[in-house]
Amino acid sequence: MNNQPDNNATPLGVWLDRNEQLLRLRFNCPKANLVDAAMITALQGAFEQYAQQSRLKAVLLDAAGPHFSFGASIQEHLPEGCAQMLHSLHQLIGSMLEFPVPILVAIRGQCLGGGLEVALAGSQLFAAPQAKLGQPEIQLAVFAPAASALLPPRIGAARSEDLLLSGRSVGADEALRIGLIDQLVDDSEMAALAYFDQHLAPHSASSLRYALQAVRGDYSQRIRTRLAEVEALYLEGLMQTRDAVEGLTAYLQKRPAIWENTA
Repeated sequence: MNNQPDNNATPLGVWLDRNEQLLRLRFNCPKANLVDAAMITALQGAFEQYAQQSRLKAVLLDAAGPHFSFGASIQEHLPEGCAQMLHSLHQLIGSMLEFPVPILVAIRGQCLGGGLEVALAGSQLFAAPQAKLGQPEIQLAVFAPAASALLPPRIGAARSEDLLLSGRSVGADEALRIGLIDQLVDDSEMAALAYFDQHLAPHSASSLRYALQAVRGDYSQRIRTRLAEVEALYLEGLMQTRDAVEGLTAYLQKRPAIWENTA
């Protein structure tokens, strides 16, 4: 029995699928599906609620509407709120990396900024042909802390620097070529469900958990350490500069930024 979400006003759809062996999570604030405080809280709550469900074999995270996520809330990046926002997001990333079963992520449309950071905490990323993925934060004179920790192990240092320093987005073809996504498919949700049915559902739930723990090793702890380091760099270094605040403020005021170019 599938318990479909019945409240369209909630930021996150949460239900069980595939005989309660698959946890479905769906961003439910189209078209932007912002990873803001409300979304982060909802995701954290879902992962905490279902972590001990012994029948669970996987999670599928996808999104309502044409786009996976436009990213985080720019307003929440301003100095008065960014410390809490980063702490909450990084706690969520840690919870995802330590979740006892694999997290499948189905992407279509734009998958940017904080949205891509959340996706990168998944196990397998499935993307539709028109997907665009990127970390545009540098265009606002800030950087992406979680992606700075998550991208290098996935795509290597040079490619990570390219995406993080240029702020450019890549199409699904390039994302597959550089290892940013795992499968390029016509329908990302259906492909993720098919992957679950063929490769995960036939196996023992308890054995899957031990196998995932074995293959991950100390990865989550290493990422948590890096997240703490880049969070401190962001708050104690970057956000003390005029340009970081100017970039965010200019975006919100819909005007060109004027850089001071000094640390």
